[in-house]
Amino acid sequence: MFGLDWLAVSSTVLIASPEHLQILKAREDFATAQAFPDAEALRALDVITRQRPGVVALEKMFASTSRGAALINRIKADPALSACEIRIVAHDSEPARASSRPAQAAAETAVAVVEAPPAAPAAAPLDQRGTRRAPRFRIVEGVEVTIDGNPAALQDLSMVGAMVVSPTILRPNQRVRISLPDSNRPVRFSAGVAWASFEMPKGGPRYRAGIEFFDADPVALNRFIETNKK
Repeated sequence: MFGLDWLAVSSTVLIASPEHLQILKAREDFATAQAFPDAEALRALDVITRQRPGVVALEKMFASTSRGAALINRIKADPALSACEIRIVAHDSEPARASSRPAQAAAETAVAVVEAPPAAPAAAPLDQRGTRRAPRFRIVEGVEVTIDGNPAALQDLSMVGAMVVSPTILRPNQRVRISLPDSNRPVRFSAGVAWASFEMPKGGPRYRAGIEFFDADPVALNRFIETNKK
């Protein structure tokens, strides 16, 4: 009996914003789903990877965010979750009708289920986002910068910008202070986040971002590039 109860509870995982979660849970097709608010997407992912549910349902507003796209990509990239069906659902649609047809055919006609969005593209290099105005150099592994006092891994660098990977949230158009480590003294200047994408690898969530420099010292910056480029 315990095994049957566990299967009934874990067959579907539902993720939505708090204001839509209760509406969706009231539907018959999600009555037994394990439900998580979108702020707890990481906890939901842990349940998904451990229990391997048959269905992961994402409310369409959450699915359209970078965090939702990252979760979808993470599930699709895991071979252990290849049998997991990802559904994008709307909180204001009619419940899907039960069907004895295969899941794929049922999904095509279910009112509440729509096509999953395409996988988010990998974060593009800085020059592909319209901010490249100078040659860009890959940086040796292990070099960290600080952004508003928080550490971030430096991926590449030019005289006008950089790409970083940060465990701290970075948002487009955010103004930040950058500090580059230097043997003489740190190189500090102001900058802005030109673009940012949320990623959810196995090691934990992170933000990949393109940074545009505003007032960096070109002499100090050039010295740092020559010292740390691959």
